[in-house]
Amino acid sequence: MAGIAVSLASSLVGSSTSQFSLPKLLPSPILRFFDVAWLTLALGPLSASPSLLTSIFPRGLGEAVATVVKAAQASNVAIRLASSEGLSADSKLSTASAIASGTLLGANEDNRFKSEPKKPTLSSVDILGLGNGPELENKLKYVGDVCSGVIFGKELVNAPANVLTPGVLAEEASKIASMYNDVLSATILDAEQCKELKMGSYLGVAAASANPPHFIHLCYKPPSGSVKAKLGLVGKGLTFDSGGYNIKTGPGCLIELMKFDMGGSAAVLGAAKAIGQIKPPGVEASHSLLFFILWGLIGKVHFIVAACENMISGTGIRPGDIVTASNGKTIEVNNTDAEGRLTLADALVYTCNQGVEKIVDLATLTGACRVALGPSIAGVFTSSDDLAKEEFSASEITGEKFWRMPLEESYWESMKSEVADMVNTGSRQGGAITAALFLKQFVNEKVQWMHIDIAGPVWNDTKRTATGFGVSTLVEWVLKNSS
Repeated sequence: MAGIAVSLASSLVGSSTSQFSLPKLLPSPILRFFDVAWLTLALGPLSASPSLLTSIFPRGLGEAVATVVKAAQASNVAIRLASSEGLSADSKLSTASAIASGTLLGANEDNRFKSEPKKPTLSSVDILGLGNGPELENKLKYVGDVCSGVIFGKELVNAPANVLTPGVLAEEASKIASMYNDVLSATILDAEQCKELKMGSYLGVAAASANPPHFIHLCYKPPSGSVKAKLGLVGKGLTFDSGGYNIKTGPGCLIELMKFDMGGSAAVLGAAKAIGQIKPPGVEASHSLLFFILWGLIGKVHFIVAACENMISGTGIRPGDIVTASNGKTIEVNNTDAEGRLTLADALVYTCNQGVEKIVDLATLTGACRVALGPSIAGVFTSSDDLAKEEFSASEITGEKFWRMPLEESYWESMKSEVADMVNTGSRQGGAITAALFLKQFVNEKVQWMHIDIAGPVWNDTKRTATGFGVSTLVEWVLKNSS
């Protein structure tokens, strides 16, 4: 995505000679004249079909355009909606941004680990027929910044575990803080420092690995404006999950894909990168007043990741062991393959201690949630209706799919232990719910908290690649909390 310029223009002179139509958005063969490839999008009157103007449709349109761009090996692309005259200014703004997002993300290919990686050909995208001006230009810059964060998150998840160790993940987080050191700072805690903070639950998971744990804390502080909100974003950071002594075996265990068990941390760090780029624009006239007002009001944002591996060795945690989390609660580990919640327990306690008012955690936590909601939808667990409304409002803009799940308190009975305060897994039924109830034990009651299980949408099985899920919605949620 780096180096791709996105801009708006009012018209394009030329002719079109190939078509593709809704609903499949599959391109027909491209007819090329010299170095120019033309295509027509047969959409019909958009003003008569307002349902088409959700972020999902224009983004899909952008992805289809990206498919054509890659097939044509084009360096420049211009996109024009011929029937856009009846659209409102807001519709034009949202449509342009969604098309840009779909094109930028669709054009991205992660082939870093191939012996002969392909270099991206696309260098510029022009969106035509949707107006122009400072507000639209600012929106497109915002889209580019968010896409940069999404692609960063995808690359983190795609990286194999022998490349992306907990230490390397911490280095990547530190690089983000260095790149945007006017608004971001980084604190990386080693195992000894975590021990001083009594993070026995997190360190228990990390104990078996030759790669030491790294506890990551990035903090965003606005360069100007009063603090109006204190937010915490927490991501599960298992750079590899073998299952421990309850090792992952059998068909469907996906052990070969357990590099994606840090997808929550990728979403959080991708959001940090985007937010580092979308900093307050100050008083420059080229930026819209709306963006200045929003970012002038934002408060601190804490990005927290307890990074480690879940491996097997003589020093590792065993089934039946008891660990003590940093809030003093004891946990009987009845399944070492339910390790993510053990790391998140100490991460949530730490985040609450930063004085935050709201926490959103993201984790590839349970196969149960993937079974319940499939590969495209994340499960949302929260006791706060207000927080749920904020998150779903943000997702309506980004097009990412979430579904609110119940926090059924009666299920906690299956999480009780005879020898400790709780076990780390309950009965097979309702596994995603009991996992969320477990996390709730480590959140201060005064803090609004939401858990998002992204076990399904973190990975695209068809394309065999990470999706970058969660980044754009987190950024949008932070912005909404700044207004």
